[in-house]
Amino acid sequence: MIQDIEPRIFDNSFKNIIAESQDLFLSYNGDTVLVKEDMDKLWYPSFSDFENEYPDLIHNARFLFQINNINYFLVEEKELDSVNGWSYVTTNRFRTEAKYWRSFAGVVGWQLNRWYGNHQFCSKCGKQVKHSEKERMLYCESCGFQAYPTISPCVIVAVHDGNRLLLTKYAGRAYTKYALIAGFAEIGESLEQTAHREVKEEVGINIKNLKFYKSQPWPFTDTLLVGFFAELDGDNTITIDEEELSLGEWVDRENIPPEELKISLTSEMMEAF
Repeated sequence: MIQDIEPRIFDNSFKNIIAESQDLFLSYNGDTVLVKEDMDKLWYPSFSDFENEYPDLIHNARFLFQINNINYFLVEEKELDSVNGWSYVTTNRFRTEAKYWRSFAGVVGWQLNRWYGNHQFCSKCGKQVKHSEKERMLYCESCGFQAYPTISPCVIVAVHDGNRLLLTKYAGRAYTKYALIAGFAEIGESLEQTAHREVKEEVGINIKNLKFYKSQPWPFTDTLLVGFFAELDGDNTITIDEEELSLGEWVDRENIPPEELKISLTSEMMEAF
């Protein structure tokens, strides 16, 4: 999966440090990220690459994380593609990069970039927030409110009936490949209750013998995915929620299409089945 970057080590501990010329930085413009042009892999810039055209860039960077002791920073400067050899490309590249550590760095940075951008003002009193120097946290000096990076729990459920797995396709989304039942936990629900509810709501069937498989951070949607396998309980008739799904069908084990890159918990669970 996308976070499986071994033997490289991802260190998300907060550090209040100043960037140096050899450190890498991530720059986003909406749903695009700055990378080196004409490369078949995601190649992020260092501050030394921009020190001539943007000498102050290094002084306005915010530490993000480390991978193999390489520091990654976030910069808010826009239009850095004016520097020859660099361009903004779609963040969909994170889904196709074969070297997972490159895509994981980019997508985690993108998650934090969205969080910082969406929390510039206190949601309690409306005053501008400040960045903590001790942890990855935003706080309001006026009312004391604190905000931490958004992480929403979501279940992925692989429902099986003997040799068949229930596969779905989303309605109205750019992603058109097979998926499993998925949904966010609601207020007052356990993850197990969420799994039962989402399956019933989306395809109209009941499940039993729920078994935890694995979890996965999914920075694309600020989500922590929790995967379960479950058996069909009773009638196997599928009635899809057409607002959520365009397709729901039982597929024999040998007919499940393989994924070349298994960046998601969904694709790994389909293969595991």
